[in-house]
Amino acid sequence: MTLRMYSDLASWWPLLSPPSHYTEEAADLLPDLINTTETPPRTLLELGCGGGSLVSHFKKHFTLTLTDRSPQMIEVSKAVNPECEHIVGDMTTLDLGREFDRVFVHDAIMYATDRDALRAAMRTAYRHCRSDGVAIFVPDHVRETFEPESEVGGEDGPDGRALRYLDWAWDADPTDDVYEVAYAFVMREADGRVHFDGETQRHGLFARADWLAWLREAGFEPRVRTDPWKRDVFICLK
Repeated sequence: MTLRMYSDLASWWPLLSPPSHYTEEAADLLPDLINTTETPPRTLLELGCGGGSLVSHFKKHFTLTLTDRSPQMIEVSKAVNPECEHIVGDMTTLDLGREFDRVFVHDAIMYATDRDALRAAMRTAYRHCRSDGVAIFVPDHVRETFEPESEVGGEDGPDGRALRYLDWAWDADPTDDVYEVAYAFVMREADGRVHFDGETQRHGLFARADWLAWLREAGFEPRVRTDPWKRDVFICLK
């Protein structure tokens, strides 16, 4: 299913989730990306880069290859990260025929809504990670950490456009492997016209023990830490 947030609404992404929103998170992740192995890393592959906002903070540390299944989001990332390699591809099937010192998977992993898809993404990460390399996965939630939540935000752009959003997450059925997220957007054009849009998405939700078991099944030696936002960060040595 094509999500409108990442297709016909993709041009609004810089007002929804710009690089400035990720300064603290990038600083938290960089020690895991840089210091986990004795050999200094040089290359990093991101699976599911979206608009490239978070990974833009890694450019001075790595040569980046950025992939996403949405061509529209790849174009957004190219504007933010023009010096980086960009490739359209799905994290569950991608095969570049290359290995990287680091493989990074951020919240795009939440779109793996069934166990087969999540395990396929883990195998993709393993396939692209060099021996003694590291893959890092940062899901928004695992089963143990999920709580219903809502968030508001948005930015004013230099071109006169502006966006405000509400996102609202809840788990309609705690016995299955997904939860629901509804997004509502209010968008103001540069000429003052205002319009509204939104959609409801399903995100994957799996137990921590399953994550660790499937990462080992893929071939990794994983460990997990809790970040300042109470998320599980899976640090996986190949």
